[in-house]
Amino acid sequence: MSVQQQSGEHGSVASRPREQWSGQWGFILSAIGSAVGLGNIWRFPGVAYENGGGAFLIPYLIALVTAGIPILFLDYAIGHRFRGSSPTAFRRLGGKAGKWLESLGWFQVWICIIIAVYYAAVVAWAASYFTFSFDLRWGDDTAGFFFGEFLQTSDPGFSSQFVPAVLIPLVLVWVAVLAVLGSGIAKGVQRANVIFLPLLVVAFLILVVRALFLDGAMTGLDALFTPDFSALSDPSVWIAAYSQIFFSLSIAFGIMITYSSYRNRKANVTAPALVVAFANSSFEIIAGIGVFATLGFFAFQQGVGVNELEGITGVSLSFVTFPAIVSQMPGGPFFGILFFGSLVMAGFTSLLSVLQVVSSAFQDKFGITARQASIRVGVALATVSVLLFSTTTGVITLDTVDQWANNIGIVGAAIASTILVIWVFRKGPELAAHLNSVSTFKVGRLWQLLVGVLAPAVLLYMLIQRIIVLVTEGYEGYPLWYLAIAGWGTIAVILIGAITMTALRWKHDPDDFTPWPSAQALKELSK
Repeated sequence: MSVQQQSGEHGSVASRPREQWSGQWGFILSAIGSAVGLGNIWRFPGVAYENGGGAFLIPYLIALVTAGIPILFLDYAIGHRFRGSSPTAFRRLGGKAGKWLESLGWFQVWICIIIAVYYAAVVAWAASYFTFSFDLRWGDDTAGFFFGEFLQTSDPGFSSQFVPAVLIPLVLVWVAVLAVLGSGIAKGVQRANVIFLPLLVVAFLILVVRALFLDGAMTGLDALFTPDFSALSDPSVWIAAYSQIFFSLSIAFGIMITYSSYRNRKANVTAPALVVAFANSSFEIIAGIGVFATLGFFAFQQGVGVNELEGITGVSLSFVTFPAIVSQMPGGPFFGILFFGSLVMAGFTSLLSVLQVVSSAFQDKFGITARQASIRVGVALATVSVLLFSTTTGVITLDTVDQWANNIGIVGAAIASTILVIWVFRKGPELAAHLNSVSTFKVGRLWQLLVGVLAPAVLLYMLIQRIIVLVTEGYEGYPLWYLAIAGWGTIAVILIGAITMTALRWKHDPDDFTPWPSAQALKELSK
């Protein structure tokens, strides 16, 4: 691992030198590992199918270029220039007059805390189903097995009845992920991504190729890619495209700020961002091909159209529909092993990135090591995760918390960060100059307009629309008292957590720092 002392003309930090990735490809693989997660496999295919099929690729690619990549550049610029976790970077960006901006960083950290405690449960489910694939243990009634025998789901609420089949793998997932986090950036996070990401790609490509030779596969692909261009006149289709790009790239909730903070001074910033963005989107399209080729086979076996199938997205796709498909296809156990193995690897690398945001923030604030953060913070989060999500109400709590954390928390954080950085603190020109000073792909005024105008406008529309629906219609028919606690209570926890952590004293002075490169160098560059 390459560790560089951050001192002299590049600024001094009272604490120990900041860790760094071993090289550019280590960073790129880790960033791709973060972006490529469960949503790529179980969300994109269904979203595309429901929003114009092949025609959906038009707004999807436009959203990638006009919002996804620009905000990814923003995250990279903030993290690399101010060399810290999300709270540290935002505090330094705000300067003496804007130290309160640290709270935005802690808002992002608390979003990651919330996501981590339930995301680990889904990885644990996938790990269990990986073992179930060997003997097709789910039987003929996959829905009954998943919600009944496996999760033992009860009515909405907060149960204290643990489910051993979930608790044990969940504990093992936490042990594994905290061991990696405690090993640091290069020896832990990077090494895990270098191992798991290539394995994920190989396993999923084998799965896709196998799916293409199943009876009815082409029917499934026709259902996915046949364009419905009339859908392009529907605003909701465009919102769905921006939403998919936004959530799949791991932007605006601290991950890419944190990851880019571990890069060296002369690291190219924008070119790797393009690699990460297009690699993520390529994997989503490949996932769509694999999923719908398989759904075509399932529809063929049942003698129905693909449009008559249920459960083609989200948890139901992965843990109800796919097991049913695996049971009917030739060589089903091998297909199940590949699919759920892919889910485990994709989920594990994404979980690592979410927890690294948390670990980095606590390391910066309290001057502790990666190992100490893994033990002190990680064990606390693991305990909460087990108490909430290995019980009979775990899946309902997970579904509710995920809805609010993503559609209210992350979107709200993105709106706040774009408006505050570009309009309130006027850091657009400085960050653009920083990107141009170290990168091969240059940005200009268009980038600032996309980040400062288009992105927040689209995101604000998404946020208002979602709040109206949640307030007026509720969610999934769950009781209002339950949504108030598990849903809106999640946002309250994030807000209170952000305010509390901002109020605590720093172990070392975060302002004893000079950004890369110097202000004078940026001034000369911008002329």
